[in-house]
Amino acid sequence: MSFDDLLKELQGQKSVQEDPDNISLEKLFNESFMRKHSSHSSFGDFVIKGNFQVETHEDIDNIPDELFDRHVSRETDFPDWKSMLEQAKADYAAAIK
Repeated sequence: MSFDDLLKELQGQKSVQEDPDNISLEKLFNESFMRKHSSHSSFGDFVIKGNFQVETHEDIDNIPDELFDRHVSRETDFPDWKSMLEQAKADYAAAIK
């Protein structure tokens, strides 16, 4: 660890800032989030239920919006994927502060 990184850490700053648009799906849709907003305990279970193969944000981008929005609406308390993603990002940002 460099001196600058140590200094930032001691000052309460994170030495590595995560890009909010590239947070892993596991971190965004953690067990707590999934249990609160759906009947699933993991994001993996949620996508398997819809017969989707998702490991990255890009995988989700390749699913037709109508199909994924319908699955989100049916399996969660969100009306669509965009709403679910925005809430997950907001919850994640609040948790790391």
